[in-house]
Amino acid sequence: MLHASFRPPGFDELGLRHALADRVLPFLVAAMAFLAALALTGWVGAASLARHWQAGAGAAMTVQVPQPRAPAAEGSQTRLQAVLADLAKSPGIASFHPLSADELGDLLRPWLGTGIEHLAIPLPAVIAVRLDADKVPVTPLAAQLDAAAPGTMVESHDLWITRIATLSHSLQACAGIAVLLVAAVAAAVIAVATRAGLAARREAIEIVHGLGATDGYIAARFAGRATLLAASGGVVGAMCAMPVLVTLALVAAPFGGASAPLTDPGTVLAALPPALWATLPALPSTAALIGFLTAQATVRLWLRQLP
Repeated sequence: MLHASFRPPGFDELGLRHALADRVLPFLVAAMAFLAALALTGWVGAASLARHWQAGAGAAMTVQVPQPRAPAAEGSQTRLQAVLADLAKSPGIASFHPLSADELGDLLRPWLGTGIEHLAIPLPAVIAVRLDADKVPVTPLAAQLDAAAPGTMVESHDLWITRIATLSHSLQACAGIAVLLVAAVAAAVIAVATRAGLAARREAIEIVHGLGATDGYIAARFAGRATLLAASGGVVGAMCAMPVLVTLALVAAPFGGASAPLTDPGTVLAALPPALWATLPALPSTAALIGFLTAQATVRLWLRQLP
């Protein structure tokens, strides 16, 4: 029986170096690994940005006080002063800031244009509130502020948080489907290359098989070659994806709360999400695993069809 221990080092009795070329297959796997890296970046980036935006929106609240200069229901304060006093003594409020006329004008100018100060309708006072936590009960606070100044409206951005979460989950689902499709295409490419190699070396395989080589031995030889080529392609694809990921990190940095442009390469790499650093090194090993399993299954099925 032919056994690996009787082979001289480097002996290629099946001619696998010609059957599975080291040019086309690694190139195709590298392209698949590159696409998988982009899909994984979309997955991780969508989740990271969604968490950042949800944390920001969840800790923010807007209070609108109609007729802010009118006297409050109780005391000598104005309606705006009564609301500010209630906010100052409410638990869970980190800070609040009533918008000035200029700030309110800048906020409304995209919709109402210039000359906001000449509007015939009175504008409410707007207070930007930051919460200590996103679990502050809004309903009791809104009722308290409405009692101090009837008609006061509180907006807690719950609708936007829900929409951001839905968008994030949709993007992650699309990225996950893309990764699965890339893996399926990579497996198909490896299977086609393996079957082509089997057809090219059919006579040598039949001779070796007739001398006593088992199906497992032949499958292992093909699987080893396919694993090596797939792993090398995965390494090349992951390395080629790095410049693209750095560019995407630069583009997405302002949306992630970066206060200054990222110019230092070390700072840019450090800004990439930790989950991305954990998934990128897994691309070569995943490509190698796909190559091994696909080649094993393809060879064993092919050998069963031999007379």
